Amino acid sequence: MNIDDLILVSVDDHVIEPANMFDGRVPKKYEAAAPRFVRRDDGTMAWLYDGKEILNPALNAVAGRPPEEFGAEPTCIEEIRSGCYDIDDRVKDMNANGVLGSMCFPSFPRFCGQLFMESEDKDQAAALVRAYNDWHIEEWAGTHPGRIIPLALPMMWDPIATAAEIRRLAEKGCHAVTFSSSPYDLGLPSLYSDHWDPFWEACAETGTVVCMHLGSNSIPPMTSPDAPIELVYTLSPIGLFSAAADLLWSKVFLKFPTLRVALSEGGIGWLPYFQERVDYIYKHTQHWSGMDLGGRLPSEIFAEHVILCFIDDLVGVENRAHLNIDNITWECDYPHSDTTWPNAPEILQRSLGGVSDDEINKITHLNAMRHFDYDPFAHIPREQATVSALRAEAQDWDISLKSIKHLRPAGASAAQAF
Repeated sequence: MNIDDLILVSVDDHVIEPANMFDGRVPKKYEAAAPRFVRRDDGTMAWLYDGKEILNPALNAVAGRPPEEFGAEPTCIEEIRSGCYDIDDRVKDMNANGVLGSMCFPSFPRFCGQLFMESEDKDQAAALVRAYNDWHIEEWAGTHPGRIIPLALPMMWDPIATAAEIRRLAEKGCHAVTFSSSPYDLGLPSLYSDHWDPFWEACAETGTVVCMHLGSNSIPPMTSPDAPIELVYTLSPIGLFSAAADLLWSKVFLKFPTLRVALSEGGIGWLPYFQERVDYIYKHTQHWSGMDLGGRLPSEIFAEHVILCFIDDLVGVENRAHLNIDNITWECDYPHSDTTWPNAPEILQRSLGGVSDDEINKITHLNAMRHFDYDPFAHIPREQATVSALRAEAQDWDISLKSIKHLRPAGASAAQAF
């Protein structure tokens, strides 16, 4: 397939939430407690909530910066591309990258709303989660119909309340929700507990995909305190190996046969071995362990229920015959440090050599459309959704790399709301 003819839908990007996101969305009694966006004394930005100061590390929003300026230091609004937080400019950045659709994970609340889970006032926290979800659906996804796949935050501390929220949001067209790859690591019941059954049931009933992003267990993969950052990046995707195993052996898919889970930003190169390994184990243990998967192999259950996501994965695509091609999806990871923006089509094309047009279409957009109940062509004609057509709309949009270190303001007050 010609690169210009690709139709790209990314199932893993990120939003840097704008300062006004809670305005008019929080019940009056909680307005004063809502997260507030401020500028600190050194000019860097932060959210203030529940006595916590939540910084925005530069690595969360480095699209458009020279790689030598990447880092984990706090950043300020002037240092990041407007497409990180402004939906109009985000769509322009998507056009320049030839990307039609995008699903965006949260930033300051963390991957599955851990920030709100840690609040002592759970009624307030629930109100803020609902406000966040309404903003995400109505403004972030609703401003440009057909361009953003809505993604909900759960109330991790309450599976029953989350189930109600899942049903509420499904009526608004949202069929994806973030969740932890290991609730146990967050101090909650494990995936083996029936504690989560109301949540699973609501997701299965509404066709809502549970998205487990790497890092959503809040424990960085480390071997020792003196290991370099490369070690964390090396282990991060493989960290979802544990989540994949938990999902299989927990029997959640046997209890809820229409449930689907996505391993977001997990890559796919390791999955053929994973499936081979779980089948080998099961054949050796089922006779004495009591594990019963209903006459099916673990790999068969996994292939049916688990959606796979990759950014750049030559080995994984080469081994796609060992995976369910109908469950493989693509991601861009804008604006994180792993992003392929603004050259995503060119980078992805390296992995697509020898792949049929039918399989390319499944990987690049059709699988995402089906799984997330997302139909961009209801709003955008297919011929206007290709890489070349979208890039033609962004010819005057500046995507050049820019050094930004000189932009940081000095002397701003930490109490000054941005």
